[in-house]
Amino acid sequence: MNLGTSRPQSMSSPFHFVNRFTRDLPADPELTNERRQVAESSYSRVRPTPVANPILIAHSEEMASELGLTQNDVLSGQFVDVFSGNALYDEMDPYAMNYAGHQFGNWAGQLGDGRAINLGELETPVGAHWTLQLKGAGPTPYSRSADGRAVLRSSIREFLCSEAMFHLGVPTTRALSLMGTGDKVLRDMFYDGRPEMEPGAIVCRVAPSFIRFGNFQIHAARGETELLKRLMDFCIRTDFPHLGEPSAQTYLAWFQEVCDRTADLMVHWMRVGFVHGVMNTDNMSILGLTIDYGPYGWVDNFELDWTPNTTDAESRRYVFGNQPQVAGWNLAQLARAIYPVVEDAEALGAILKTYASRYELGYQQMMASKLGFTWFDAETDLDLISSLIQLFSRFETDMTLFFRLLASVDPNAEPAAMWEAVLPSQYDEASGQASAWSAWLSAWSARVLKDEAGASDGPRIARMNATNPKYVLRNYMAQMAIDQAHEGDFALIHELLDVLRHPYDEQPAYERYFAKRPDWARNKPGSSMLSCSS
Repeated sequence: MNLGTSRPQSMSSPFHFVNRFTRDLPADPELTNERRQVAESSYSRVRPTPVANPILIAHSEEMASELGLTQNDVLSGQFVDVFSGNALYDEMDPYAMNYAGHQFGNWAGQLGDGRAINLGELETPVGAHWTLQLKGAGPTPYSRSADGRAVLRSSIREFLCSEAMFHLGVPTTRALSLMGTGDKVLRDMFYDGRPEMEPGAIVCRVAPSFIRFGNFQIHAARGETELLKRLMDFCIRTDFPHLGEPSAQTYLAWFQEVCDRTADLMVHWMRVGFVHGVMNTDNMSILGLTIDYGPYGWVDNFELDWTPNTTDAESRRYVFGNQPQVAGWNLAQLARAIYPVVEDAEALGAILKTYASRYELGYQQMMASKLGFTWFDAETDLDLISSLIQLFSRFETDMTLFFRLLASVDPNAEPAAMWEAVLPSQYDEASGQASAWSAWLSAWSARVLKDEAGASDGPRIARMNATNPKYVLRNYMAQMAIDQAHEGDFALIHELLDVLRHPYDEQPAYERYFAKRPDWARNKPGSSMLSCSS
């Protein structure tokens, strides 16, 4: 039996593992850890490959507490061994998932967990289910030509962003720990033929489920209809039990909820200015979670046509403004995948149409909230939002700063004073800028006064500050933490994690992070655009 290059040691577990995925779905019968096509199977059993000298760099106190772990548990040698892949708890049943997907709009066939290994699914005393997954834990049968490892820079970004999104209120997978491995990993960061050895790392990701659209696509593409149905039934029973037992109607209700959750997720991304960067169907969670943090970014200067992904620089498929439409396209691919079981194209098509309407309504109400309105008034707000987007595009405006500063604007003030209040959100001065913004702010103030009807500003400011974060994980911030970590200094990782725990709060000690992107970061690799290399 060869489940990995070497076998991690086993030890008693502080968790109660239930491992429903491996218990209820068919495994790859081949046990050798070799790259291959895997048919008629939902996963392959594989163990993490041990690393040379693991160290705990950082962890999420909130996620650890959710799992029932104390600070002493996390700081123990046992924790380091398990979550670096050097040991397994007795009840763990590690595996890599089998899935396919469309990448940049093109069918890619079998993909699977190439550098992620699910350690197992646990159940907490309160009945919550969490799957633990190591990213960068070594090769799997789905690694293709890769080594299954991850580098420190991408692991820092994933760790910080997972927790940042959670505290922003955006549905997301979580991160429990960030481990340094003591090993070096060869990567060509810029795909320019000049690979370098980089420090390796492993992130423990946590989610109720890591099932993606691609898990269904692989079985549909291979004509494995019986297994497709089995997976759909499993997903409904474990992650959507409120829908009832699987049936023709339940399948449709399930797809409706997946569409709804996805629409709501897109509204959140647009609310905080997040750009995923690689919205392939294998990177879409069936639970409507943000999953697979790779070449992501936050818009600094608002630009609908911006992508942080160098691989997407030419086609610009996954730019900021396209994300809602791409998500709809991905849902259509999921509908095609589940059709062999549902066998009702008309019903699936009707549900797909509701995605666009739910997103539009959610977006409108979200924008109304960002602007401080208690309700969306189509008669005035459509033009107000449209003209705001035009100004954002015409004048280089920092989206995060603008909306946060707007909350403090006195709607009774003179236009010039209102403009002065939001001026720090502008990157450059341009001809006509002051007059154009003053005109828009006058229209905004009239709408605010109509909405408030003489009420005090307090409730409006509180609403806006609860919708518009003051702090987000800008790429340059993550890059500074990466640069310091490469020198052996992890302090900034901990500082940023602390800042991002309270993104909507005033944090005087961290006011320096409420600022425009510095000029040096405009075109710096890692601070402007990134590759998929990790």
